[in-house]
Amino acid sequence: MKYILVVLAGACDKPVVQLGERTPLDAAKLANLHFFAKSGKVGTVKLLTDRTPFSPDAVLMNALGYDIAKDYPGRGPLDAANCELNLEDNEVAFSMHFVTEANGVLADATAGQISTKEARVLTHFLNKKLASDFVRFYSGGEYRNVVVIKDAHGFEALSARTQDPRMIEGRVIQDVLPKGPGEEALKKLMFDARLLLQDHEINQVRIDLGQNPANLVWIWGQGRRPAFQSLKEKYDFKSGAIVAAREYALGLARATGLTAVEVRQEGLEFHEYCERMVKAFHEAIEEKDFVVVYLHSAEELSLVGDLAGKVSALEATDFFVLSKIREYLQRNVEARLLITPAMSVPFEERAYLREPVPFAIIGKNIFPDDVEKFTELAAKASEFKLGKPSEIMDLLFKS
Repeated sequence: MKYILVVLAGACDKPVVQLGERTPLDAAKLANLHFFAKSGKVGTVKLLTDRTPFSPDAVLMNALGYDIAKDYPGRGPLDAANCELNLEDNEVAFSMHFVTEANGVLADATAGQISTKEARVLTHFLNKKLASDFVRFYSGGEYRNVVVIKDAHGFEALSARTQDPRMIEGRVIQDVLPKGPGEEALKKLMFDARLLLQDHEINQVRIDLGQNPANLVWIWGQGRRPAFQSLKEKYDFKSGAIVAAREYALGLARATGLTAVEVRQEGLEFHEYCERMVKAFHEAIEEKDFVVVYLHSAEELSLVGDLAGKVSALEATDFFVLSKIREYLQRNVEARLLITPAMSVPFEERAYLREPVPFAIIGKNIFPDDVEKFTELAAKASEFKLGKPSEIMDLLFKS
């Protein structure tokens, strides 16, 4: 038996005037997604619960059946896990984003979508100038990187409240700096880095080219070394993988005993990225019993308010990726698929909503209902409603 979980992160939205009072899921051409709905069972589940942080990594953990209140380590440790860092008890991992500061405002949470190549040079530069026995910087992807800080008191000494820069873009920096235990050390590190970064040749070139500079690091999402129960033990399968571009999803794979299959999107046309995702999916499902395909584009486009981009990405994902997963299911009767957006991210609000989202399950021993489209409204009308996030995996793996 093969099990597939596809996450179309952030695909849910609200009806908007631009689409004739429809949502992107309703307006886009999604023949394969609607096929899954028509051929299987459709319901709703609330994965961004009242106790879940507004963060896609936490929502993904919910979808995989973990207890957020007990298990969530923070974004930093998941990014660190993807770097294959083995944190010591007195080490705390933070996500470190390169961002753009302008006139005291967090003007761009991605530093103009700085490239991985540029970010690696800047991370190496920070290590050369600021690293010590207590602080070390690590490269991730594009603006998303990691800093590990060592303290004798560990997390207790570095537990200041920190915020995801994507959620505070446009805010005055002084109003959203770390607050609480360790805040002075964190702020000093951020501003020491700023003094170094603002004159770096990479940023001077970016400014000359009219691009936003990476003139500040934003440190957030800290936590200790993750200690998860293996997913293979939880659900009694032999091997699994997460196919993704985002570091937190790949880090979660490594931390939960799955294989991390990275598919970089940077520098590719969207259809090329989709084709690489399909190739990685086929290779993974050939070897593994359980494969997660994590598709982040709809969420990312919602967070920058790009409605046209969101619709286009959904249509391309359906055409290039979901069509091939559909073909796989039609060839393999000993398989089961569950697909969900996991969370609602309305493009107008550029924020996450705590509300139920659709899911569809299709495959072996799944009998279709009368829902014919994969939309928010169609799923809401279904009586099939899961009571808690962990029921997603229970449903997928039940005999």
